[in-house]
Amino acid sequence: MKRLGHLREKDVSSNDTVRNRVLTGALRLFNRKGYAAATVREIVAEAGVTKPVLYYYFGNKEGVYLDLIRESFAHVDVIIDELDRMEGSVRERILWFTDRIFTLADANIEQVRLMHAIYYGPPRGAPFFDFEAYHRKIQQSVQRLIVEGIGIGEFKDLGVEEAMWAVVGAFNIAIEVRLCHPEWDLGRAGLVRILGVIFEGISAVPEEHGSPDTCHT
Repeated sequence: MKRLGHLREKDVSSNDTVRNRVLTGALRLFNRKGYAAATVREIVAEAGVTKPVLYYYFGNKEGVYLDLIRESFAHVDVIIDELDRMEGSVRERILWFTDRIFTLADANIEQVRLMHAIYYGPPRGAPFFDFEAYHRKIQQSVQRLIVEGIGIGEFKDLGVEEAMWAVVGAFNIAIEVRLCHPEWDLGRAGLVRILGVIFEGISAVPEEHGSPDTCHT
């Protein structure tokens, strides 16, 4: 059990609310100033809590950052677990999976913005997080589906990795456009249209009912 020290009782009366206030305040600051420039003093001021509250829940600034990232990627694990239990055609499952990943990113776009800044730019003192591990999980999930599709004759064997990168590239582009050029936002429907073009190229048999324009939810 963690010791409260100078933590006031009212500060821990609603654990989820208090934690979320700290995480939300830190996210705004990290995106506005960068991880290294944001201080604990500024984070607690932004969140409207005291320093002992931050130390109690997260230990330090590094703990706040890592919890932000871990909690975001925990949702990816849930989606992959659901995918592994799904039935239906490979095409349907790919559409479901890409829609869920896009929707998750769209709902947490500020977390995505922070991750991109850290992953594609200088980390500037941010603690290490293995982003690559989650990129690989997503790629492997799509690749397994492509292999299954080829094995049952749903897809042509035009190259497993090539087909995987086409699918992964489609939702990566949809997320990038949402993040950097919201005025061009493709949205879920646009992502489905792009995937329809990909499926047209790799499907072994034509779709009887045409390309889908909605995603399973």
